[in-house]
Amino acid sequence: MGRMKLGINLGYWGAGMDADNLAVAREADRLGYAVCWAAEAYGSDAPTVLSWVAAQTERIDVGSAILQIPARTPTMTAMTAATLDSLSGGRFRLGLGVSGPQVSEGWYGVKFDKPLARTREYVEIIRKAMARERVSHEGDHWTLPLPGGPGKPLKLTVHPVREHIPLYIAAIGPKNLEQTGEIADGALVIFFAPEHAEETTLGALRAGREKAGRTMEGFDIVPTVPMAVGEDVDALADLFRPYTALYVGGMGSAKQNFYNKLARRMGYEKEAAEIQEKYLSGDKAGAAAAVPRQLIDSTALLGPVERIADRMQAYADAGVTTLSLAPAGFTLDERIAALRTGVEALERAGLA
Repeated sequence: MGRMKLGINLGYWGAGMDADNLAVAREADRLGYAVCWAAEAYGSDAPTVLSWVAAQTERIDVGSAILQIPARTPTMTAMTAATLDSLSGGRFRLGLGVSGPQVSEGWYGVKFDKPLARTREYVEIIRKAMARERVSHEGDHWTLPLPGGPGKPLKLTVHPVREHIPLYIAAIGPKNLEQTGEIADGALVIFFAPEHAEETTLGALRAGREKAGRTMEGFDIVPTVPMAVGEDVDALADLFRPYTALYVGGMGSAKQNFYNKLARRMGYEKEAAEIQEKYLSGDKAGAAAAVPRQLIDSTALLGPVERIADRMQAYADAGVTTLSLAPAGFTLDERIAALRTGVEALERAGLA
């Protein structure tokens, strides 16, 4: 019988939910959740939120899902990771991602090109810095130290609490998944449907692990899964229509939308095209209405505790090692209740 851990994904900070988010993190800590993730885009940054959460929790790990690669130089990310790990007593997990073309070029002024090569170099430099080697690197994207000047190879002066801070990469496309299997300790994924796990996610990760001469043993597969508890599954699915439409229809451009391609790989060719066309023409309600219920049901946890337990079993059977919940709820009480239901469902499924 496989074991599976639970995580909680707070998403973005702000939007008037700051005190609630902290209460959710503290309750997750009390309930024995393994990790609490925070995100960043062009609002709240992840490290500040994670240090705030780490200061007010005891056991739960804190993880970035994700730190954006265009936002920081690799050595700054290593400094941040080492500092957060030290301050939290060895509870930090470093999740990285390239973000998307709009944010990378519009917000950071960093060209969104060669995302795979850029990620690989970034990880190489971070690994050197975290190992407290003197950092020198000659690549296509970074050169350290700069040639012909006063710079010299330096090494990190902070000792992280652990020899090895777990490094995750957010990946969706097949090539990115394969590289993630090769160079990271875990993969952060969204819109993960257990029924399609092999062709959308696992096959590519496994290929990357094999390339590096490793198995899937010890590799952490971490999908973030929206969750809503209740009896009326149709009504609960409707809660996630705007969210699903935003990703499948509105993330990226008509040419470059990884989530749209993922929905197509899951067999929703026609629907994915319709959602995107409506979303990009400004008809967000129409796009949400066009999302098939089955797509939402297969990528979220919906219903009463027994049904959620069955779905958790499917995630575990599909190879998921940490299931990060994003509980829906308009009130703090609803979100806390969902956290408790998560633990109960995990126990019912025999996975705790």
